[in-house]
Order: sequence, then structure tokens, then C-alpha cells
Amino acid sequence: MAAFAGGELVGPDMGLGPDVVIDARQATPGSIFVAIPGERVDGHDFTAQAAENGAAAVIATRQTDAELPHVLVEDSVQGLSLLARGLVGVERERGLVTLAVTGSSGKTSTKDLLAQLLEAAGPTVSPVGSFNNEIGVPLTACGVDEQTRFLVSEMGARGLGHVAWLCSLTAPTISLVLNIGTAHLGEFGSREVIAQAKGEIVECLPAEGWAVLNADDDLVAAMASRTRARLAWWSRTGWTAQDGTAPEGQLYVSARDIAANSLEQYGFTMVVSRDGQTSEHPVQLQLLGSHQVSNALAAAAAAIAAGCEPAQVAASLAAATTRSHWRMQMDVRADGAAVLNDAYNANPSSMAEAIGTIGRIGVARRAAEPSAKVYAVLGDMLELGDDAADLHRQAGALAARSGVDEVIAIGEHAADIAAGVRAAGGVARECEAAQVSRSLVLMPADVVLVKASRGLALEKVAEALLAGGATTGTSGVQR
Repeated sequence: MAAFAGGELVGPDMGLGPDVVIDARQATPGSIFVAIPGERVDGHDFTAQAAENGAAAVIATRQTDAELPHVLVEDSVQGLSLLARGLVGVERERGLVTLAVTGSSGKTSTKDLLAQLLEAAGPTVSPVGSFNNEIGVPLTACGVDEQTRFLVSEMGARGLGHVAWLCSLTAPTISLVLNIGTAHLGEFGSREVIAQAKGEIVECLPAEGWAVLNADDDLVAAMASRTRARLAWWSRTGWTAQDGTAPEGQLYVSARDIAANSLEQYGFTMVVSRDGQTSEHPVQLQLLGSHQVSNALAAAAAAIAAGCEPAQVAASLAAATTRSHWRMQMDVRADGAAVLNDAYNANPSSMAEAIGTIGRIGVARRAAEPSAKVYAVLGDMLELGDDAADLHRQAGALAARSGVDEVIAIGEHAADIAAGVRAAGGVARECEAAQVSRSLVLMPADVVLVKASRGLALEKVAEALLAGGATTGTSGVQR
């Protein structure tokens, strides 16, 4: 273990336990506790607690009072990363298949779908929630063992070189790129730079690997020239090359006959072409929203590239359920009012999807009960740079055009959202988050969307709105 982490062992070598944790409260008997200094707390101050909970060793930058073997490293995060790289390397030699997912939006939802498809074929390790940074990726990777068949990694990027570094830890053999949007535009400056950063995920692939690309996104499709791996394509719209031919590749997954029920759950026929053979498979998703069709196709293409049979993939898609909180999570109160909680994160693309979804749900609800009202509690989309004000006005205008009866705008860009709503002929008001549940009274047929970037913590608003009546059930979706 010390050799993997690149550190100096102080005390007996206890080997590697069943868990690697960064929270002392989560330490289990035999686990390894990684002490990471943070802005508010320092993990080194909790090594004794980790020991009390059963930790067998500590990775740290200095000796602590805990009576445990210490692996001393210059940087705890780097030590965690090197440990993950070593463990994955050992398991890859035993046959572990490593997959990686990136994109501007949809990473977590698609990662969760992909994990459920792969689990039907063998033991799978996949992150919970959005563990997609320099801590989350290696921490998840440390969960593999000799029984693991598949490792799924979600990879975010804050700059050029970041995805390449994450790929050096898990060495993916199958990389999936969803889309290039405007999320984090303030950090990168342009979609082209975002594409450069995200595309690092296919540059690392071996020749026998698979680059799974979105044929409907021009910047993703262009990544085909950046990899030596085999090409797998997925498309919601079909193959739309100007000459009528499909892009060069070995695997194609698309959808036809896409249709939704009144709950915005989509069904379609999945069309799979590989090795000169085409097969069709019906799919009815439990997940909510039209964007889930694209996520499902992407996950299906990656799973088939990993060796899963298309018929089993279709069956697993139909059985897939929610795994991450606050992503298109629909809760229905006992009185019938519904809250669509999509408060985990937001960018222009996911905002548009959520608004479109609530608008279509509203149409269905009004068909059953004409008095039904549609509300949207919309907050800031962060990290959008100079275009932020205009993008928030666009979101407001879209809400008005989508049939939202009233928009409640929250955050620094509340005025921009409200202005966009009013310019499109809708009704809007600005409000403090803590006041929403007091000022918005939901009737039994009403439905409300709660959507913003993670920093606004609007899940509290959703919870307060639900507190107006006991819930009868949950139909969740994550993006």
C-alpha cells in the first residue's frame, strides 16, 4: 500500500483494507483513512476518530497522535491518486474493464444508467452522485477488488489537462463524450476550448479501446480524429451526414418512434448496428424527461462496446431507476400537488430541458384538471461568464413560452430571469429562497419545478414545498 501511494511507511505494513475513506466517520474495520487538509477542517485532526472506527492505517502529510501505521506523503490528494492508479493497474491485469464519462451536461445521469446496465453483466464500481474531480475519481477507483468486472468513472474538468490527469489514474478503455455545451463557459472562454479539454478523454484510449461519441454534437463528433481507438456512435436523430452516410465506425446506436406518456417518461425503439448486423429493441424508460433518451442511448452504446448484449441492455434500461438525489426528482404530495426537484445543478442546456419537461407535464395535468397551475422556481446558473445575464434572460423567456404560469426568480440573476419572463409575456416575481414556501400555495393539481446551480441549495426550497403535504411517492431522474 505504501509503495502504491508513493510514501514512507511509519509502522507495520497492514496492507490494504476493504475501504478507502476521507471522512473519519466513514472509517470501517481495516479501512485506510486519507487525511486531507481542507479550507475549513484538516483531516489530520480526525485520525484518532478514524482509528476508533476501525481504520487500519492513515495516509497523511505528517505524523499524528493516532496509534496507526502512517504512510507519509508530500500531498495527501496525490497519495490517494497514486494509490488508486496502483490498484486499478493490478485489477486491469486481471481483466477489469474501465469506462469514463464526460460532457458538459448529463454526466451523472448517464453514469448512473451505465452502471445499471453493466451490473447485469458483472460486479461494477461506480461513483455515488457527482464524484468527478481529483478526489472523487481516485476515491471511487479505490473501491475495485479482484471481483470487480467494471469500473465507471465520471470526469469533470476545470481546465486543460485535468481530464488527462484523471484518465492517467483509471486508464479507461472505453470513453464516452456526451456533449459540449455552455456549462463552465466562464472558466474556459468558448465551447471550442471546452471541447479541447473534454476530448482528452478519448486521446488516452488504446487502439483496442472504444471512443463512444455523440453524432448529434459537432464538437463531439470532431473528436473522432483525436483518438486511435475504435469508434462507437450514438444518435437521437439518426445519421444526418450531408451525403446521407453514417460516420466511420464499428458500432451505431440510435432511436426511432420516440414517444412520451403523461408523466414525461419516454419510450423508443433502440436500433443497434454492429458487424454488419442490425437489431431493434423496444425500451420504455422509467426516468423522467426527454433528455433521458439521449442519456440512455449513450449509456447503451458504451455498455454494448463493453460486451453487453443489446437485448439485455434494453431490458436494463427499462428497469433503471434513480440513483442520485435532486436530479429531475418528482415527488407527489398526498394532496396531489407535485414538486419536480432538479436542484442539484444547472446550466443552460439542463435548464432548458427541465423547463421543457415541466411545461409538458403541465399540459398533461391541465388536460385532466383545467385549473392546474405550473410554477417554476428558478435560480442562478453559475460560471457562465460574460454571457450570464443574457442566458438567464433566455431561460426566463423559455419558461414563459413553455406555459409556466408564474416564475419565482432567486439569486443574483433573479432580475435577469424575471425580465426574460416578462419580455415573453409571462408572469414573474423575485423572491428570497427562504420565502418561497410561504408565498407559494400549491393546489392539488399544481406542479412546480425547482432548478438552479448547486451553490444555491434550492433542494431546501423543494423540501419546504413538499412539507405542505405528505408525499405519496417518488419518481426520480438525475442528469
